[in-house]
Amino acid sequence: MPVGRLHHLIIDCPDPPASARFWSQLLGEPITYDDGDFAVVSADTTTSGLAFQRAPDHRPSTWPDPAVPQQMHLDVMVDDLPTATEAVRALGARRLPGDNVFADPAGHPFCLIPRPHWAPPVAAHR
Repeated sequence: MPVGRLHHLIIDCPDPPASARFWSQLLGEPITYDDGDFAVVSADTTTSGLAFQRAPDHRPSTWPDPAVPQQMHLDVMVDDLPTATEAVRALGARRLPGDNVFADPAGHPFCLIPRPHWAPPVAAHR
């Protein structure tokens, strides 16, 4: 029996609305809350998701250089890697060293992962 249930993954960043817009567009989920200092991206107001909280002294990861660790990262499943790579770069992501590794506009690393054979197509999951 679980002790609890995930509410949100909370991510520190310098500009919560900007981070929420990036991840909302990347994942195709709406921004369900935004007060300027805290923003949530989730399927709806009763579903867990990603939350971004203002951290004025946030230091972006320097991954793979360990000077500032990656702090967290997300694996984002995609149907077509080249198309997804183009799309995330158009949203403002920058490529980092490594296979399919990027940083969101606040510097948080994330990976694009080709959809495993067992998972339904990402486009069908909407």
